Amino acid sequence: MPSNSSPLKLFTYCPQCGNPGFSADTEKSLKCGDCGFRFFINMTATVVALIRNEENELLFTVRKHDPASGMLDLPGGFVDLGETAEQAIVREIKEELNLNISKLGFIGTFPNSYLFETVEYSTLNLAFNCTVESFQGLQAADDVSGYVFRDPAHVQHKEIGLESIRNIVTHLLSTDN
Repeated sequence: MPSNSSPLKLFTYCPQCGNPGFSADTEKSLKCGDCGFRFFINMTATVVALIRNEENELLFTVRKHDPASGMLDLPGGFVDLGETAEQAIVREIKEELNLNISKLGFIGTFPNSYLFETVEYSTLNLAFNCTVESFQGLQAADDVSGYVFRDPAHVQHKEIGLESIRNIVTHLLSTDN
């Protein structure tokens, strides 16, 4: 059952004709009872970088904004329209940390529910192992208030702000052995 923040519950006016009666048609679509316009609710793509230093510690960021302001996160963000996941991860790491990726490898996908303002977005995090050219110039910017290198085995789940990021760290720990 969708939460009250789900687009399936929030969007009640048809974007095509403007009439009320825009309601859930299936568990993933809305349909206008007047003009028949149908809108599908799909996953939004995001990218996440796993970057390690020479001591094999993982680079965590500190979230500047809600959801989960002040909590640990992994660097990354939303994939822009017309952008590949690889382009997005390079751009996001440059924007957030002023680092240049020299190598990346796909890890896997991790679904998430992301509440932004009053809308709950279904996101799909595409996780990548990333190597950076250098940590020289590393600085927090954009929507990151800080960063820290930590051994992921010593990070408590309650320190990490988003469920999908906790799942990525758990997956990482299960494959590190």
